[in-house]
Amino acid sequence: MNQPARRYTSEIRDEQARRTRRTIVTAAHDLFLAQGYAATTIDAVAQAAHVSRRTVFNSVGGKATLLKAIQAEPDPRKALALWVQMVTEVAARVTPIAEVITAAADADPDAAQLIADGDRDRMFGATAFTGYLASLGGLAPGLTRQHAADMCWAMMDTRLYRSLVIQRGWAASDYMQWLSNSLAATLLRPP
Repeated sequence: MNQPARRYTSEIRDEQARRTRRTIVTAAHDLFLAQGYAATTIDAVAQAAHVSRRTVFNSVGGKATLLKAIQAEPDPRKALALWVQMVTEVAARVTPIAEVITAAADADPDAAQLIADGDRDRMFGATAFTGYLASLGGLAPGLTRQHAADMCWAMMDTRLYRSLVIQRGWAASDYMQWLSNSLAATLLRPP
């Protein structure tokens, strides 16, 4: 008499898998903020999380899936607030060096290329984020994904942070609130 196969479950193993996934997503989050999307490799995420490359793919997936996992907030307004927080934190760190690179770009082709690469990476991040908002049904009626991405791309430029926080003396928290409110008013479906 054949017994039906028992399905193996283990609460301990499931919790370890969840913990490993959280560790990987946290490592990816930190690296994306520090290095940007393009410069962050799966190998770097694996090293930061103290797991193998294969574990990263098996637990979470590739880079695009990691980016989605970082932003996995189902409420569009909360997702926007989290994204704005991340953008503000990045701007606070990179604005001083961005000013140096901008000043050097007129005379140094490598510096000009860094600016072009940064613009491209920023557009990739804005496109991925607005695609996520669209997948939640959160974009305002009539707003295309491309226009939403263009607005996010422009608003996450460090020059805006520099103008309001450094030059005009805004608190970073005031900047973050203004950016969140401004983007919510133009990007999101009315509540």
